[in-house]
Amino acid sequence: MKRTKQDEGEDRAVAVPSDGGGTKKRATRPAAAKKPPAAAGVLAQPPLQLQSQPVPQSEPSSPPALAAVAAQAPSRGNEPGALAPRGDRPVDLVACQERIGHTFRDESILLAALTHASGAAHRLASNERLEFLGDAILGFIVCDTLYQMFPHSLEGDLTRVKSVVVSRETCGRISEQLGLTEFLIVGKGLAVNSAVPVSVLSDLFESIVAAIYLDGGIEPARRFVSRWMEPEIEQVSSGAQGANHKSLLQQLSQRDFSVTPTYEVMEESGPDHSKSFHVSAFIGEQRYTPAWGRNKKEAEQRAASNALVELRAAGVGIADAGRRG
Repeated sequence: MKRTKQDEGEDRAVAVPSDGGGTKKRATRPAAAKKPPAAAGVLAQPPLQLQSQPVPQSEPSSPPALAAVAAQAPSRGNEPGALAPRGDRPVDLVACQERIGHTFRDESILLAALTHASGAAHRLASNERLEFLGDAILGFIVCDTLYQMFPHSLEGDLTRVKSVVVSRETCGRISEQLGLTEFLIVGKGLAVNSAVPVSVLSDLFESIVAAIYLDGGIEPARRFVSRWMEPEIEQVSSGAQGANHKSLLQQLSQRDFSVTPTYEVMEESGPDHSKSFHVSAFIGEQRYTPAWGRNKKEAEQRAASNALVELRAAGVGIADAGRRG
């Protein structure tokens, strides 16, 4: 039989020492055939076509609530006027800033303030942390305002006014007045077409306060809070929403004059189903400037407020009213 080179290669052996001192043969596999070198200027294999299939770049994952941005508006980063998604619709951040009255240098802060936990990829991407900060900033600004506006009021009276002004109901109502629900970013679990809970609206307002503070500092935040909260403070302090001027006047009158104030309706106006009352407060024979109210209770509170102002102007110790001893 004619032997081939492959057969001859299989018969090759390497001499290795045996246990007995001799040698034995060990079969080896044929050596791999060497490839001939490529001719000069010629590639051994066709080049890889790298340009025909570009390598896709991985992109960071985005929250589900933000997924609609790319499909509806070009990505513009922090460029003023960038659109942020609200469910299946974009949110116009320009209109939102006009409504708030503050132009953000970093619109991502505003976007976070508008994002409810239900519309965020995770809770750190929602407005919960901003709400925490905004609650403290709002409380500070309101307390500072009350301290400056009412230098002769007791701590307890200031606290009562503050508790109404910064309440969930008040903050939620201001969010509605601002129309912030139009820009609120929520998930499927909180339908934007249904009534938004007061707690969500209140948190939204406090988040906006914090966002303005982080973006521009305390002064822009103070201007924003003052614009919306000072009318509330004036309304509460006038007796319209529970600041008890009658109680304060009674304490002062009993302490300084040993009498209890009385109230008298000086005039009535309007039809029976919608009357207004003009009421004066009296301390003994002294009558104080009357005040109108939509009912007797409101008119008496405002009349007591007028009496306190006049007593303060006369130098009566309003700051000590309510203290025992």
